[in-house]
Amino acid sequence: MADLITVDDPDDPRLRDYTGLTDVELRRRREPAEGLFIAEGEKVIRRAKDAGYEMRSMLLSAKWVDVMRDVIDELPAPVYAVSPDLAERVTGYHVHRGALASMQRKPLPTADELLATHRRVVVMEAVNDHTNIGAIFRSAAALGMDAVLLSPDCADPLYRRSVKVSMGAVFSVPYARLESWPKGLEGVREAGFNLLALTPDEKAKSLDEVAPHRMDRVALMLGAEGDGLSTQALVAADEWIRIPMAHGVDSLNVGAAAAVAFYAAATGRPQN
Repeated sequence: MADLITVDDPDDPRLRDYTGLTDVELRRRREPAEGLFIAEGEKVIRRAKDAGYEMRSMLLSAKWVDVMRDVIDELPAPVYAVSPDLAERVTGYHVHRGALASMQRKPLPTADELLATHRRVVVMEAVNDHTNIGAIFRSAAALGMDAVLLSPDCADPLYRRSVKVSMGAVFSVPYARLESWPKGLEGVREAGFNLLALTPDEKAKSLDEVAPHRMDRVALMLGAEGDGLSTQALVAADEWIRIPMAHGVDSLNVGAAAAVAFYAAATGRPQN
């Protein structure tokens, strides 16, 4: 059973995992280096626990203690009970959902391990917006994508905002980082995947024309919001694909475009 510890000092060193959560650059450096990430909200905390992540501690406002009682009673990690005001002073923002947990990261699989066992893969290049990362993972989980590969400069899927937007889907879709870019794409092709680059370029074929749902192994390549895929990535692709647009709209947000492409690649779609 976890200890329930009341804390009234925002500088208490036991709360260090939760300090400065709004300082993106600080958290991007600290969290991977210290092997932790922050789960926010009851559902996300439960999903992280169910996915096998070890809990380091929880930070709860008083009204959430009873809600999380079964988790508190089950796990040995300390639980810090604080006022909403103190939680805001520690984290740097108003914790609307009243529950935070510091979780221990797991070692990531290698790209080769994921490619050997899956058929529908997402490949992201330089996607650094945490909201987009979370949205893409959520769509990947919902629409049957098996795994995600990240270029070396992609944002951290376990950053608090990404985890929150994905509603914990980052815990259910395995991911790995490619060690080099775009050279790492060679290994994807060698594993038998068709590299399909999503781009609004008029030279690209439409999703229906390419019919990715008929392909045995598909890697859908997505670029950052605005810039899209780099020239090097487009050159490395086997085919360029696009989503047909209406009413003069030239492109979609990368999260929305990803969802459309994932549905088009789903193996359960009719083959005709």
